[in-house]
Amino acid sequence: MKIIEAMKKIKYLRKKVDDLTGKIQQNAADYDHEKPPYGTPEEQKEQVKMWIQSAEDVIKEILSLRVAIQATNISTDCSIELGGKQVTKTIAEWIHRRRDLADLNKAVWNALGTSGRNQKHIAFKNMEGDEQVAALRFHYDPAQRDKMKDVYAEEPSLIDGALEVKNAVTDLV
Repeated sequence: MKIIEAMKKIKYLRKKVDDLTGKIQQNAADYDHEKPPYGTPEEQKEQVKMWIQSAEDVIKEILSLRVAIQATNISTDCSIELGGKQVTKTIAEWIHRRRDLADLNKAVWNALGTSGRNQKHIAFKNMEGDEQVAALRFHYDPAQRDKMKDVYAEEPSLIDGALEVKNAVTDLV
């Protein structure tokens, strides 16, 4: 089974558990003057027990699939071209990059700026009272900042594309 198939199966199984839960909720109790929808009160009780068992079995299957996906994600490498370089990480690492770490990197590079200093030159008086002009200086390379901001802005969509392909062709461990 491929990763994508397992992910889709989990989605289907979740819906199945929700359906069973609805049936359980709707049929778990009634008034003693009513006729149970599934025969006698004993048959109704047995039906509810079967739904519970079925739901628990499905939940175990979901767990099994999730663990298999995690094991596969941890052990499977995926290469993505970022900033002109091939970068190889496990699927699990790329998922974390996609979730929030690429955005954290981007925020670091976005922090490089003028700190609210809008003017390139400002006039000031030195200790002797003479007027001088101070130039704004950067303690970073603006070209590198711009390049890195672009790399980290693009990374999530590159990860999405690479993982879509990887999930479609990779067998579960």
